Amino acid sequence: MKNEKDKSSHSVTRVAWQRFRKNRLSMLGLILILFFIVLAVLGYLITPDSTPDANQQLLEISKNPPGFEVQILMFKKNETTHYTYFLSKMLFGEISDYRSIPIISYRFEGENIFYKEFSGENKHVDFEKKICIADVVFALKESAKNKIKVKNHEITFYELEKEQPTTKTIAELQYEIANHNIIRRKFWLGTDPSGRDLLSRLILGTRVSFSVGFISVFISLFIGLFIGAIAGYYRGKLDNAIIWIINVVWSIPTLLLVIAITLALGKGLWQVFIAVGMTMWVDVARVIRGQVISIREKDFVEAARALGFSDFRIIFRQILPNVMGPVIVISAANFASAILIEAGLSFLGIGAQPPTASWGEMINSHREFIMGQSPFLAILPGVAIVLIVLSFVLLGNGLRDALDTKMKEQSVI
Repeated sequence: MKNEKDKSSHSVTRVAWQRFRKNRLSMLGLILILFFIVLAVLGYLITPDSTPDANQQLLEISKNPPGFEVQILMFKKNETTHYTYFLSKMLFGEISDYRSIPIISYRFEGENIFYKEFSGENKHVDFEKKICIADVVFALKESAKNKIKVKNHEITFYELEKEQPTTKTIAELQYEIANHNIIRRKFWLGTDPSGRDLLSRLILGTRVSFSVGFISVFISLFIGLFIGAIAGYYRGKLDNAIIWIINVVWSIPTLLLVIAITLALGKGLWQVFIAVGMTMWVDVARVIRGQVISIREKDFVEAARALGFSDFRIIFRQILPNVMGPVIVISAANFASAILIEAGLSFLGIGAQPPTASWGEMINSHREFIMGQSPFLAILPGVAIVLIVLSFVLLGNGLRDALDTKMKEQSVI
């Protein structure tokens, strides 16, 4: 009997999946969501700028268009080396051991490197700066910089993390700089007014949006499932009290309520998680209550009562598994709503705070450039929001059609 039930369940699931696959728009939405999930999970591993929050600011190259390229000279910071493990880098990024300076040209002269800093593609720069090539490649002790010695085409200097002096040939250091410390960097989506890589910040913005969506939906499901199931199963005065609370919360505009909760808790990303989750549970509770009311008088529920099962077991083992179809659909819709609400709060300045890479905050920071020479700064994060919200809407529509078919074909036992 159990095997027949399992086969029936598998066949119904297969039918629902086959119907979902025939909906091309829903499949497109699913593919886009999977693409965004990959970006969010990999995070700093694939961003051109892997510093925390992709916040490496190069003011000399601010507001450059997509495809902009520049030569960068990387100086070793006079700090101890930062060691970052794979998982730590993926989650939090890594602190760079180098200071980056955009340049237009460089030349070697003995133990020194002369370079011209980049100050705009249309500006002519004649002034050259120089620095010892040992200070470019290694972190040197500040107190020992005046003790650098050059003799017989060799340089002797004191590294920050070593007690004994280090000796290198000039040719070795020049080769090291030319091949490792001078790079050609391309900004595929351009740079913002602070000279940060826009592509890196857009990728990290995906992580913020999905974090808000997942946590907010989880909070709303936890509260909504419990309250809706209790109200629908017990009915009576308890149901009336819960319905009154739901109607009160339902009557308050969602965004206004979220703003009120956010202002009460303070500004920040975690506050947004709680605020959005605490307002979206109403939709879940209403749907669950209606579903539980329609199922609580079914024969299999009456049989469970006759066998002496507790109310808790009947609700969570017998009833809720049979109402998960509508829950999945409404979760997809709430996911899209959570992303929109977070973007709106960040745009208003009470959501994710700088330098956190949030799409809403990016639009707010760059809105004055929409009618100027750099409209892409605000348009690209806006397009990202549209794509991810549209993807979840399409996914929700496809799940609704597929699961409706499943519910029609499923006989509740």
